[in-house]
Amino acid sequence: MSNPENNHKINYIEFVSANIDRTKQFYSQAFGWSFQDWGPDYISFSGAGIDGGFRSGDAQPGSPLVVLYSSDLASTQAAIVVAGGVITVPIFEFPGGRRFHFSDGAGNELAVWSE
Repeated sequence: MSNPENNHKINYIEFVSANIDRTKQFYSQAFGWSFQDWGPDYISFSGAGIDGGFRSGDAQPGSPLVVLYSSDLASTQAAIVVAGGVITVPIFEFPGGRRFHFSDGAGNELAVWSE
């Protein structure tokens, strides 16, 4: 990790999860992410464009909004619902694209955008 190109770049993102097992099931089913268990209260993920993890706890309001990209919003939205997520903000347009927000059922809200 001593690559100078990585200096001051976002390298890892950590979320809080009220239910580690549900979180692992949801993100692997909806997005195909891979997970590694680090005990009962922490999992790390890969395959998401940036590595990160989920620690056991209660999510806090006002957390940063993580936005994922999708080449097909409708199919991604359907995959989220099938995996047990809830669409919290339906698809809307903004200058440069469209997006929606969802809850993962473990206390986190994320968004997905496309052109």
